[in-house]
Amino acid sequence: MLNLERISKTFHAGADRVLALRNLDLFLVESDFLTIIGSNGAGKSTLLNLIAGTVLPTTGCVLIDDVDVTSMPAYRRARMIGRIVQDPLAGTAPEMSVAENLALAIKRVGRGLRPALPRKLRTRFRDQLAALEIGLESRLNAPVSLLSGGERQALAVLMATLVEPKLLLLDEHTAALDPANAAMIVRLTESFVCEAGLTTLMVTHNMEQAIAVGNRLIMMHKGEIIHEVQGHEKQRASVEDLVDLFARRHVVDDELLLERMPEPATEAIKLPL
Repeated sequence: MLNLERISKTFHAGADRVLALRNLDLFLVESDFLTIIGSNGAGKSTLLNLIAGTVLPTTGCVLIDDVDVTSMPAYRRARMIGRIVQDPLAGTAPEMSVAENLALAIKRVGRGLRPALPRKLRTRFRDQLAALEIGLESRLNAPVSLLSGGERQALAVLMATLVEPKLLLLDEHTAALDPANAAMIVRLTESFVCEAGLTTLMVTHNMEQAIAVGNRLIMMHKGEIIHEVQGHEKQRASVEDLVDLFARRHVVDDELLLERMPEPATEAIKLPL
């Protein structure tokens, strides 16, 4: 499904040279859910940017479904990749309505956007929003700018998975939310990924979340994958185990920016219908 071969990325800023990724190899099969943790500046977001095409590698190849996309621009890869970033403001068009944002998500794979949304499509959107269970189905015409951060991120999850992508990239997509809404977004994400069998990569600073979610976990430091756990080993792992593995590489807690797992979403957004 996804194959990264000997990927390196060097950034230049004046006389400075930063090697963000170092000869990295990574292979994901269909339906893999990979969580990625690492020290601050380990190259986690650069890795996702490189897969999405917003950054091109200095050396190496990127293949999706055995197609070499190394030089393919981001707008073409967008047909096969869904992405959700940390900032709830960044994944939507705030001045457009909820329904119009969902229509844009469909347009991502080449379907036309009509000036007026047909009733059948609005009904489809309403049903899909109702499945989120946060009341957005009654706010189809509301500008996205009026939504809370949690509501907007929930909409972004739906938009990214509305037309099933080959890959779903999650770049700390709960980090800007309060614990209740973060837990709600994790629940929604897992539900969509499981239902569609999406191949997913999720960057997080929350080690408990990284252990609890997905079937594979990689640890990054200084642009390299320094350890991987999966299957039963991942299920048995603890935060203390991971911190100890980092400590052996002389990575301290401050570099990891550790976060705690959000509490269950019992206090997530509740809106009147």
